Amino acid sequence: MSNEPIGRRILWGAGTPRTMRPHWALHELSLSYECEAISARGGGTKTERFSALNPRQKIPVLQDGGFTIAESAAIIAYLAESYCDTAVRLLPAGRRERAQWLEWSIFICMELDATALYVIRRHVGLPHIYGEAPTAVEAAKSYLARQLGSVDQKLGDGRCYLMGDQFTTADILLATCLTWALRFNVPVHENSQVYLDRITAREAYRKALMANEARPEPVP
Repeated sequence: MSNEPIGRRILWGAGTPRTMRPHWALHELSLSYECEAISARGGGTKTERFSALNPRQKIPVLQDGGFTIAESAAIIAYLAESYCDTAVRLLPAGRRERAQWLEWSIFICMELDATALYVIRRHVGLPHIYGEAPTAVEAAKSYLARQLGSVDQKLGDGRCYLMGDQFTTADILLATCLTWALRFNVPVHENSQVYLDRITAREAYRKALMANEARPEPVP
């Protein structure tokens, strides 16, 4: 495993599917860390201290020694690249396999998360902030169901993980989106449900879930 940097490792953020991702990666890699369990709307992201780390005022953010990085997909890719050994490797090694991993990661973040799930989240979970938009919500649900169908087709070939037999950060991204979809009553197809049950049985997932469900508190 790569040498760990000198200094504290701090993960900022808890309570959302996106903050779940770095918690999960950290536990998969058996990395020690502290958690500042601030929430997206509890006030912690608006403090001077956090804004200095991330002027976008968004969680999650990881401080790894003297290095700071935001965006959940970028954080888990950084962790996978920086802390790997022959026993735990969350990124594929081959060039073409890495390209396929990147394709999955971008597809999940853009087409499942940003384009569909976050639209539903805004207008179903937070209508007092973003307003009600039933037409947009139904369109997003329909689009999400169609895209999840394409995922299910891929998983129907018997593979254990998106990259075959290797668990990667793309699986972390997909699993968090599938659980997010179920919260909004968007059906998950049979192959995807079997996949999700297998993924969420991992010990690292269970530990990360407990960490991510810590009560968010604003940081003064």
